[in-house]
Amino acid sequence: MRKVMLLLFGLYGWGICAQTYSLSSPDGRIESTVKVGEKLTYDIRCNGEVILDESSLAMTLDDGRVWGEHPVVSRVARENVDQTFASPFYRKAQVRDNYNALVLNFKKGWAVEFRAYNQGVAYRFVNKQKKPFHVVDEEVSYRFASDAEATVPYVVPRSKDGTLQAQFYSAFENTYTVSKLSALEKEKLMFLPLVVETESGVKVCLTESDLESFPGLYLSSAKGGNSLTGVHAPYPKECVQGGHNNLQMLVQTREPFIAKVNGARTFPWRIAVVAETDKKLADCDMTYLLASPSRLDDLSWIKPGKVAWEWWSDWNLDRVDFQTGVNNDTYKAYIDFAAEQGLEYVLLDEGWAVNLKADLMQVVDSLDLKELVDYAAKKNVGVILWAGYYAFERDMENICRHYAEMGVKGFKVDFMDRDDQEMVDFNYRAAEMCAKYKLVLDLHGMYKPSGLNRTYPNVLNFEGVHGLENMKWSTSEVDQVEYDVTVPFIRQVAGPVDYTQGAMRNAVKANFYPCNSEPMSQGTRCRQLALYVVFESPLNMLCDTPTNYAREPECMSFIKDVPTVWDETRVLDGELGEYIVVARRKGDTWYVGGITDWKERDIEVDFSFLDAGRIYKGVLYKDGVNAHRIGKDFRCDPVSLEKGKRLKLRMAPGGGFSIKVN
Repeated sequence: MRKVMLLLFGLYGWGICAQTYSLSSPDGRIESTVKVGEKLTYDIRCNGEVILDESSLAMTLDDGRVWGEHPVVSRVARENVDQTFASPFYRKAQVRDNYNALVLNFKKGWAVEFRAYNQGVAYRFVNKQKKPFHVVDEEVSYRFASDAEATVPYVVPRSKDGTLQAQFYSAFENTYTVSKLSALEKEKLMFLPLVVETESGVKVCLTESDLESFPGLYLSSAKGGNSLTGVHAPYPKECVQGGHNNLQMLVQTREPFIAKVNGARTFPWRIAVVAETDKKLADCDMTYLLASPSRLDDLSWIKPGKVAWEWWSDWNLDRVDFQTGVNNDTYKAYIDFAAEQGLEYVLLDEGWAVNLKADLMQVVDSLDLKELVDYAAKKNVGVILWAGYYAFERDMENICRHYAEMGVKGFKVDFMDRDDQEMVDFNYRAAEMCAKYKLVLDLHGMYKPSGLNRTYPNVLNFEGVHGLENMKWSTSEVDQVEYDVTVPFIRQVAGPVDYTQGAMRNAVKANFYPCNSEPMSQGTRCRQLALYVVFESPLNMLCDTPTNYAREPECMSFIKDVPTVWDETRVLDGELGEYIVVARRKGDTWYVGGITDWKERDIEVDFSFLDAGRIYKGVLYKDGVNAHRIGKDFRCDPVSLEKGKRLKLRMAPGGGFSIKVN
């Protein structure tokens, strides 16, 4: 580990205007100039090309002060950092933290810290005062140098009243819209991450990290031109119980400020990932690097893994002698399946607690939960329980203590559907409380990840994704296949996805239809297998039924063996919205997965990343010759590979492939 500190020096020329400070990435490709004049601004250049024009940043406080207007520099610090640290339950075992930093300290107790990585530029505000105050607004501005093309997820509000306030209540699951900046819908908010592509092909992914005790950032094009500006949900003033099965708190009125500040603190990082190629965009660690380090000393009890899941298939099992549903016979069948296949967990989704009570201590009469947990423990299978947000929030410690003592291993908490400061605080409290009782946590119904999984490594998954669950009700007009080849370049830049892949009913484009009780995926069988490699989920669901997997032993063999955390990850090739090929290593075993859009695609996979002097043996899963007509058609063939070999493969429309070698 190496960390180099450079010179600290003071500036007391407070009458000087338009001071400029330069910052560049360690490799020199990315540069930023910070200007301190009437306003505080910065820009971004990549290989000399202006990516972001001078963009202002400011924070307005409730006493009338505005950090960023007529700022006066009191001290400047510069730092070069190059260090490596462990990254448990991540896409790689270690991450390199290599950046150049510029910290501008200003009179009256505030500062702004800038960092330039080889992957992009980030900044954050810092408060050094002990006196509490409220933040009325934070100005976040991205002024692009041209009318670039943007790929954005608009907010789809849960409420239909059409107001801005309604847009602060959503599931953060919309698909993407591609548009010129000037043509974006000005009345709609966009949630993060999103991507803007310059005329030269450089892509900029905008997101945030270390979002602690502060509302999440939305972007708006309401000011027009080539600019995107930040919007935050105001702090809740009055909430009432309601929403999905009475499991949510619905904001009725909001305060005239966005955040409460109790003393000295840092604020969230504003990140602009800058990538000349799409595969570099999909291989970025900035969200993880900029998060606060782990607050847990002991990680030995945290167990990632795969989860047998009943909700997607509507608790369906066939060839059994009992009626399936929320009962012990059904869950014992899932536990038996998990034990036979070496899966780590079984999830009891919504339905195990009495409906409409928002009380997780009331278990439905059809279940003997203690018996199930004990039965699972004897078979070395952990039980995870689903929980509605308000039911978990209102009695959090008692719930965690009670179910941890019973032997439950974690919770999947759902339907938060907000990211104001109050909700962000809930997520941190839930992570801390679960850690106290050695429980893993899956944050479903959740905004995008912003580093919480580094700070509390027991938080394994985040939703904020248009996952496979949507295929139960989405029409064929929803293009999940194109969405899948967009996610790795945008949403997954922020962190893990709770996508819930693994469908064994697979439909080509013309044959797909939504079905609640016997759902299917869009695209081919091999696409579903590849998603276990392409997508990152330390807690990875098997969405289909044990009986469907039993009919597909070759596919089940791959799924049960594929890891959920990795020692090494390489994005080999890809184009946003078209295709992607990813290689991941666990120990001495490599997995390679690729998926395409609805275009049939020939690709060539370069295996130069393999160790020299070895012959790797394994299995190739590829689309069958009729996969363009029958989504489940696939082949499973032995393969022999060595360093430098190039393997030619054809993916069917909506198809994919997977390779396991060691």
